[in-house]
Amino acid sequence: MCTFPLVKAFCRESYNQPRAVYAKLDAAEALRSRSDFFLSEEVTCTLPGGTGLHVGVYDVTERDHLEKARRANHVFSALTGRRTMADFRLFESVFPVLETHNGPMLARPNENAAAPVDFAARVEVGGSDAHAMASVGCAFTVVPRARTRQEYLEGLRRGLGRVRGQTGGPWKLTRDILSLGRSMVRDDPRTLAAAPLALAVPAITLSNCVIEQIFARWWMARYRRLRPAGSGNCAATPMAEVAA
Repeated sequence: MCTFPLVKAFCRESYNQPRAVYAKLDAAEALRSRSDFFLSEEVTCTLPGGTGLHVGVYDVTERDHLEKARRANHVFSALTGRRTMADFRLFESVFPVLETHNGPMLARPNENAAAPVDFAARVEVGGSDAHAMASVGCAFTVVPRARTRQEYLEGLRRGLGRVRGQTGGPWKLTRDILSLGRSMVRDDPRTLAAAPLALAVPAITLSNCVIEQIFARWWMARYRRLRPAGSGNCAATPMAEVAA
């Protein structure tokens, strides 16, 4: 379900059907038997300082479902609430993979997320983070010459992934939210009573984008003070070495 106040009582974060997503991409438990498919999920975590973070878990099995993840998502976004400087130190020391390209996110938060990758020699990934079908596959991570799931995941561990695709903006976010609203009504016609809320969506998404820009600028300035120019490491660090 959605995490937004009031709306979370009757609206889900996504109504995408797994087979429709798979067809658009050329994915969900029902498709696990396909050789080129692996299941991943995004987990909401609380960091030691009390701040929140979304963590991506790749190639999930039933046993893995509740285990600790090792990929931090949209670190320069206000999506998960407040941030502290200790969080950025944690990103550099604990997470071998950082998301630097998120489909719904604005260009600046995505660009800022590349700084910890460069400073701490981490692996970067990207994804569409699609809650509506129109955004599925709009951003992604490619591994050159990977032909199987195993080769793809191994390429990520070795730092060979390359992020590609679109970034977000007010119009794209508005489109996806309105699409979720239509899906919500189709799923449960009783929610049509909430339809007037759609009139406020453009203003809400625009204000959210402004907040995201301010948040990204503020924390990037503080992060640069934490990490003076020239203190970065340009060498790629394989995930296996970081984990060790």
